[in-house]
Amino acid sequence: MAVRRYQDYLDKNRLPHMWCPGCGDGIILRAYTEALVELDLAPKEVVTVTGIGCWGKADDYLTTQAFHGTHGRALAFATGIKLANPDLHVVTLMGDGDAVTIGGNHFIHAARRNIDLTAIVTNNYNYGMTGGQYSATTPLESKTTTSPKGTPEPGFNVCLLAEAAGANFVARTTAYHATALKNLIKDAITHKGFSLVEVISPCPTYFGRFNGNSSAVNMFNWLKDSAVPISKYGKMTAEEQAERFAVGTLVKKERPDFYTTYRRIHRASQQPKGGE
Repeated sequence: MAVRRYQDYLDKNRLPHMWCPGCGDGIILRAYTEALVELDLAPKEVVTVTGIGCWGKADDYLTTQAFHGTHGRALAFATGIKLANPDLHVVTLMGDGDAVTIGGNHFIHAARRNIDLTAIVTNNYNYGMTGGQYSATTPLESKTTTSPKGTPEPGFNVCLLAEAAGANFVARTTAYHATALKNLIKDAITHKGFSLVEVISPCPTYFGRFNGNSSAVNMFNWLKDSAVPISKYGKMTAEEQAERFAVGTLVKKERPDFYTTYRRIHRASQQPKGGE
């Protein structure tokens, strides 16, 4: 069998992609496909599940099996697919709106149930596809089309939310750190249970433009300067942490995934009871 390349996971007839200049989604898509190459997973072994939004368009360009669902419901569909065929590698691609704004309830419960799937959440700090409205991750006081004077709401910390809900694997990186991103996606896919990789990738078209950072070069320099390895982040003062974010593997634990627990309970229920 020929050695696979990342291009083998792309539908070349659908290219070039629709993302704006300076958007990190293309980098994230390549990191995802390179992770599949290095894991030697055939396209038929992988199901890519998406919802609505800029990053939700990613399945259009892939040759893996795919399911494109409604806004905020990607994890609900992914849960059904994984439980129907546990041998499949199910990877859910969501933006911050899809994952933790409209889809917040599904996100919490997928992590709580510890469904054995991978969620790659591209956090661009707003609703990019529909006009730049603020989302549940938009930083406090940031300007958007629906908060022109600054949003009064603090944004979710997606990784802390996943950890608190019970996720087995939680990691964060940025679109700037492409090699680290590929490696974290590999780790997430191979780790049993609910695995999250959050990718910080602010939207240059809306979020960047409204917040003085519309240049793609400036945005990527900001990502480089703001990301701090978790080992160093914990040693920073609260004031320093407020201006940065931790990257790397934040949570890695072993808790039985939903399907494993379900099968154990089901088998136990089939055993004869004492005295019967």
